[in-house]
Amino acid sequence: MCPDFANEGLVNVPAGFMAKAVDRVRAAGGLYIADEVQGGFGRTGKYWWSHEWSGVIPDIVTLGKPMGNGHPVSGVVARGDLVEAFGAWGMYFNTFAGNPVSCAAALAVLDVLEQERLLDNAVEVGAYVASGLRRLQDKHELIGDVRDKGLFFGVELVKNRTTREPAAAESKALVNAMRREGVLISAIGRQGQVLKMRPPMPFSRDNADLLLETLDHCLGETGKEQHD
Repeated sequence: MCPDFANEGLVNVPAGFMAKAVDRVRAAGGLYIADEVQGGFGRTGKYWWSHEWSGVIPDIVTLGKPMGNGHPVSGVVARGDLVEAFGAWGMYFNTFAGNPVSCAAALAVLDVLEQERLLDNAVEVGAYVASGLRRLQDKHELIGDVRDKGLFFGVELVKNRTTREPAAAESKALVNAMRREGVLISAIGRQGQVLKMRPPMPFSRDNADLLLETLDHCLGETGKEQHD
């Protein structure tokens, strides 16, 4: 599972939820596999890995897209006993495993993250974007909730803030309106009502201003259509 519940809308789970859920899984003989493809490598700002927010250590961690910054590379981290048990169960073979070019790309990514202090950037610019999104929430009735962790944002759209009816159609229209303005975001959540924003790690305040200004404009246009 993704520790951020990213595709569910970046939901804020109650304190202790993950620990209780993982305890039940392990009691039944299962394993907790943390998929860090979306939240890993410092994206959530405070921690290097998004699963650290819950304080629960996974049995296995899977790494993917951010690891190579566009170059195809992925990885798996696990306890030695699990790796040995898997090897005893069946032979695993991968033609491209340990490719030196992919390894060099992944190492370069780690160097840039450290040298350019991109985890600190995720904290600073992430807070700046989140503050701007909450100002837009005060201005636009369509925004029912804003959720954020570092440079990861979920903006839930609702038809009515009291009933919390999902604004799925408006969300889809807004994604397309943003695309026409040159800003790419997506929609997630059970009803597709949550705007998902996951900008590049070097995202600057200037980039953030462009995102917020464009979103403000498109929300205004979408809101007019909703009332019409």
